[in-house]
Amino acid sequence: MIDSTAVVSPKAKIGKNVRIESYAIVEADVEIGDNCWLGHHSVVYSHTKLGHSNRIHPFAVLGGDPQSYTYNDELTRLEIGDLNNIREMVTISRGTDPGGTTRIGSNNMIMSYSHIAHDCQVGDNCVFANGTNIAGFVTVGDYAFFGGFTLVHQKCRVGAHSISGINTVLRRDAPPYVLCEGNPARVKYVNVTGLKRRGFEDTTISALKEVLRMYLQGKKAKEMIASLNEETRKNQCVQTFANFLETSERGVIR
Repeated sequence: MIDSTAVVSPKAKIGKNVRIESYAIVEADVEIGDNCWLGHHSVVYSHTKLGHSNRIHPFAVLGGDPQSYTYNDELTRLEIGDLNNIREMVTISRGTDPGGTTRIGSNNMIMSYSHIAHDCQVGDNCVFANGTNIAGFVTVGDYAFFGGFTLVHQKCRVGAHSISGINTVLRRDAPPYVLCEGNPARVKYVNVTGLKRRGFEDTTISALKEVLRMYLQGKKAKEMIASLNEETRKNQCVQTFANFLETSERGVIR
């Protein structure tokens, strides 16, 4: 189901029940999984792989050269999972360095005018609201939600189940399970609404509130864990939060 005006390389691998609309471009060494839809004027550059059931809206550009001075035309890749909804004017770059790969997971909503730069690693079920810009080498956990026009500095980590307010600027790592906002970003409170929607138990949410209260008081991860009772200390989300703090290289916002 390829429109006559689309330009599709014979060296591209196109799955079953794929629809490619007018004036779309698909280059060589592209793999498109079953049941994908490519809107008119969308572009998929070489060395890009899409899983099944992705929707690529008009004028989106996938797999372009990384916007990096260090890139010197090496062979790099972009890999996108399944069931993603990539809206108009979105740009997602390939990786840098030989073999570098940008990876997007599955079931993500990436809204119009968002940009995901080279070598980023994005999990599943994330939402990038309009105009979100993610610099190179950023890691994004599952179910992260970016408010419109959020900006993320290169090499930052954004924790799972976190949410940023509109116009947030992240210059350091954003912990999991929290709401942050501002320029520069500050942690405000636990992402209670998001966690409840995803079925987190009240005991877990209460434990995270206790941990976050201590964190905002300036305590380090080991101090916080030592202050908790045994049941709270063993909570998996609490352990994830503490481990995130301990493994940060850029530092974590407070």
